[in-house]
Amino acid sequence: MTNDVQWLTHLLVESSILNPKHCQILRSRLPKDIDAREFSEILQDYDLCPDKELLKSLLEQALQQDRAGVKPPCNPFATEEERAAAVQTATQTQPSSDASRAVATTPRFENETVAKPAPVARPSTPLETKRPAMQPKSEPARQTVRNPPADVRSVGSSPSALSDATPAFDRPHAAAMPSFDAATIDSEPAARNLLAQALLACQRQGISDLHLSAGSRPFGRKDRQIAYLGSAPLSAAKADLLNKSFLSPRKRQAFEESRDLDYALELGPGARFRINVMQHKDGVAGTYRVVTERIRSLAELGFEATGQIEKLLDYHNGLVLLTGPAGSGKSTTLAALVDYMNEHRTDHIISVEQPIEFVHRSRQCQITQREVGSHTQTFHSALKGALRQDPDIIVIGEMRDLQTIEMAISASETGHLVIGTMHTSDASTTLNRLLDVFPAAQQQQIRAMVSESLRGIICQRLLPGRNGGTHLAAELLISNVAVKNLIRESKIEGLSNVIETGASQGMILMDKSIMKLWQSGAISGSVARANLVSEMLKAQIPA
Repeated sequence: MTNDVQWLTHLLVESSILNPKHCQILRSRLPKDIDAREFSEILQDYDLCPDKELLKSLLEQALQQDRAGVKPPCNPFATEEERAAAVQTATQTQPSSDASRAVATTPRFENETVAKPAPVARPSTPLETKRPAMQPKSEPARQTVRNPPADVRSVGSSPSALSDATPAFDRPHAAAMPSFDAATIDSEPAARNLLAQALLACQRQGISDLHLSAGSRPFGRKDRQIAYLGSAPLSAAKADLLNKSFLSPRKRQAFEESRDLDYALELGPGARFRINVMQHKDGVAGTYRVVTERIRSLAELGFEATGQIEKLLDYHNGLVLLTGPAGSGKSTTLAALVDYMNEHRTDHIISVEQPIEFVHRSRQCQITQREVGSHTQTFHSALKGALRQDPDIIVIGEMRDLQTIEMAISASETGHLVIGTMHTSDASTTLNRLLDVFPAAQQQQIRAMVSESLRGIICQRLLPGRNGGTHLAAELLISNVAVKNLIRESKIEGLSNVIETGASQGMILMDKSIMKLWQSGAISGSVARANLVSEMLKAQIPA
């Protein structure tokens, strides 16, 4: 890195804006010939230094020291090994002058304890008296460094230059949920720090969702149960600061235009969250879903007929639908399906999501993940483009409009395996929703197309367990001659009979799956009765 960039980074570290991890990421990913002004523009554009006046002042100091030909007292981009080697060399040579001791001195990064020789004279700065004192590791972290937007694809000439940057707060100290009542939320950095700590605490404590809404108490959801995280409702001003604190300028503008925004946030390795921000009558509200780091298998998720589901993923064309109400774990199951194909097939998978939740690494398959809003305008436009991108498998995060559904059915007929999700409760409802979205004039044609292209439908639901946790209830429909005839003849109400008689093929009704959970003692009778449709089965459960 150039001398002026080293100076600017050194001053940013001393001002607690950056930390050693950021420096190592910058060293490996930024162009080596980048100058301090370009570097400061990157920090400003992506809000990595919220205080723009401070950044401007530090830039001026860095340029002044560079023009004077002065080297920074330490190299902020040095690795731990390089710093240790410098200390060892300095110890062996036993420098006698202050200047030589300055070379041996390691950077004064936060949380780093270094035995230092006598103080070294260095250029004074106007901010010397304003610089916050370094805090020990046991104290709460100071100012949060914001991650760059998820849709940043290039910084200078290096892709995703800062995408792995992590906040400056100390993650081990985020295990306890911060108090929303006691916290001072008077600025965006303070709000960002509080929200980041709360999200990491949710991840550690197994809380799946965090809700921060103006006019309501903050609450989390664990095992489908709600627990309040504060005694006082959030004011409109605090909710606005919290829910907008991680929005990039581009996302902020998009939210102001639509009053509704979905995006993904990563707070470091293994800390990924799906976020929805929306406007309501009392102000801004945010819903934060924790995305688990490890992708679990179908068996781990609780599916019994894993072999039958895996057979659906072996087809080279056709339509597989994954359905369930909101919060039923569809995204987790979809990730498991993609992960299975990534291990057992050698194909090109194009996945269109809003937003990207689970990040897949290409193994046997080549996986291309696109996010609606960041990488494409709509699901429909992404599907239209996908057909020209040589895919074998197309994964659709949500099929909710006529154009997307029509394109998915067409793609399933043209030699592609299409896997899509819908917000429906069972196989019959799913097919009715899929077919009824089309105009009456197209109904007969679409029914014929779906009857031939449909491979199977997986419906799922998460039910609270008797002893805590959740249990998966799932319905599985596998397309056969009887199913094709019912779809073609518009007799969808007969599907439940086909599923019941197709048990030998691995098919199972949702009611049967729920009864199995009750009979095994996994769920209580009241939960089972509340989710069963059959009155005859309800009567078998004692009140």
